[in-house]
Amino acid sequence: MFRAVYLEQIDSVTHARVETLSEERLPEGDVSVDIDFSTINYKDGLAITGRFPVVRKWPMIPGIDLAGTVSASSSERFKPGDKVLANGYGIGDIHWGGLAQKARLNSEWLLPIPANFSTRNAMSIGTAGYTAMLCILALEKHGLRPAHGPILVTGAAGGVGSIAIAILAKLGFEVTASTGRLSEAGYLKSLGATEVIDRATLSSAGEMLGAETWAGAIDTVGSATLANVCAMTQYRGAVAACGLAQGLDFPTTVLPFILRNIALYGIDSVMAPYAVRVEAWSRLSLDLDVSKIDAVTQVLGLDEAIPTGSKVLSGEIRGRVVIDVNN
Repeated sequence: MFRAVYLEQIDSVTHARVETLSEERLPEGDVSVDIDFSTINYKDGLAITGRFPVVRKWPMIPGIDLAGTVSASSSERFKPGDKVLANGYGIGDIHWGGLAQKARLNSEWLLPIPANFSTRNAMSIGTAGYTAMLCILALEKHGLRPAHGPILVTGAAGGVGSIAIAILAKLGFEVTASTGRLSEAGYLKSLGATEVIDRATLSSAGEMLGAETWAGAIDTVGSATLANVCAMTQYRGAVAACGLAQGLDFPTTVLPFILRNIALYGIDSVMAPYAVRVEAWSRLSLDLDVSKIDAVTQVLGLDEAIPTGSKVLSGEIRGRVVIDVNN
């Protein structure tokens, strides 16, 4: 038996509770994992609250992240005792996910945890940090370097934003942080931001082309914010877009793309190829001072996961939330 956050849909309404389940109910997979930690991400908040239909199979255990120890394996890739992590691949919306004490997964979805990370470290980073690194890799492959100018990070106090700032600063970039919580300016500067701006300056419809301000950007917000970010990106700059907290729309024109030759990279963390995942986690193990992230990570018990889902959606959470599923 094991405990898990359990979601059911009744009359089109999502009901969430912590439930004790039999291991026999775990879905198919060639690797079983005793989970140590999971996380609460924006997508998990949507799943738990039912605010957006991200869950595609019912009933569901949410949690797009997990880290723990292999307890049984019929795969040649892993053996009992191996420390592993998983991000995405449909766990938490199609396949039972990480907000539980146990999981059964396909071995292709698992990665070895880098040797210098604990299972808690891996979840302090989680999908948020992995996504932040995918964004940074896209900007680097575009050719951006610290000498080219500042990088803007929107939604800066959230998980992706916080980790992106910490990595970019360590790599030598000047970082501008955009946030709706200016009271968090000290926190953002402690991560390495050199300037903090109010998100209100970007969140309303602006000019088709603005002043060339940033060499590149990581946007977690979407909608008018992303449009303004593109309009203010320097010639031959690049923007990596990975979120939609403000909305799904993109009210812009082609002008930044054809007059300034900027590039917009869409970042998907869910189905990224295995080799890309390995590269991202390898770079995280080298370029992220995990002590900075651990210092701004809340560790909560499994019973606190459900109320935390709503707080993530309302922007009340700073940095990262790790769920100790055995507490």
